Amino acid sequence: MEDTLEKKYTFKDFTSDQEVRWCPGCDDYVILRAMQKALPEIWVKREDDVFVSGIGCSSRFPYYIDSYGFHGIHGRAAAISSGVKLANPDLSVWMITGDGDSLAIGGNHFIHVLRRNLDLNIVLFNNEIYGLTKGQFSPTSLIGQKTKSSPFGNTQPPFHPGELALGAQARFFARLGGNTPKEMTQLFIEAHKFKGTSLIEILQNCVIFNDGCFTQYTDKAVREDKQMYLEHGKPMIFGKEKDKGIVLNRLKLEVVTIGENGITQEDILVHDAKCEDSTLHYMLVKLQYPLATGIIRSFEDDTFEEREERLTAEVKKNSKFSKVDDLFFSGETYEVN
Repeated sequence: MEDTLEKKYTFKDFTSDQEVRWCPGCDDYVILRAMQKALPEIWVKREDDVFVSGIGCSSRFPYYIDSYGFHGIHGRAAAISSGVKLANPDLSVWMITGDGDSLAIGGNHFIHVLRRNLDLNIVLFNNEIYGLTKGQFSPTSLIGQKTKSSPFGNTQPPFHPGELALGAQARFFARLGGNTPKEMTQLFIEAHKFKGTSLIEILQNCVIFNDGCFTQYTDKAVREDKQMYLEHGKPMIFGKEKDKGIVLNRLKLEVVTIGENGITQEDILVHDAKCEDSTLHYMLVKLQYPLATGIIRSFEDDTFEEREERLTAEVKKNSKFSKVDDLFFSGETYEVN
């Protein structure tokens, strides 16, 4: 099939000929298939898709997508992605990374790519462990967690990616479990539509070195009661019976039961992902029961590229130089013999 938008792609068009080498049962397979199903809906030519990764299990991703890809070095996916996007703004750039890759050695690059707000997409695989190097604690590992490098228990408080992202002025942040392919596919589509840096944190289970790390939220038996899937403009309701909701009680979010103590659906907070003020988004990110998933923040703002273009145009408009020679011969010059 020719790479043309006249014909609709299918997920098979984005499936490479490389053998997928992840551990059986890993959520990475779910993420890969969700992306391969999202790309045809995004409606971008394969040659205009670029997947950039750093180092880690997640970073094998570019090999398995039939498009352009770049397997970078540890922690530098954000820098490479930024360069690719700035060199060719028409490309659809996806940065694939993990909690070790972006929150440890790549932490500085991670916070600044969010702050700058380039028009690219970040998918953060968070399994709270270093999986590729066989099970050392990572920046998101819990206090007390026993690993190959912390046999008596980890003593370092974990980063929470959502809090870190909002602190770095992320305009788009979403989160969901690694076992929700349908929702994941839709989030990838929404992330691509967003103009600016989009960040999706995926709570990804590592079946070998940290099995069950998110079971309390993602297990199918409890998911509906322990997670709240947010949608912009809709009330914050969750639970198998859709009878639980969130209200604001002074300065805290509080879980209530609809129908008890005079609570009606009209009392439930309505999600506003597009609000510039991130106060509510931050409260939702910190909420432990229920765990907020879906698109938590999606605030449209000027991108890095737009700000740079405006500045360049202004400088050109007011400059007396139209070419480099004008600058060289504009005043005193020196000759070196």
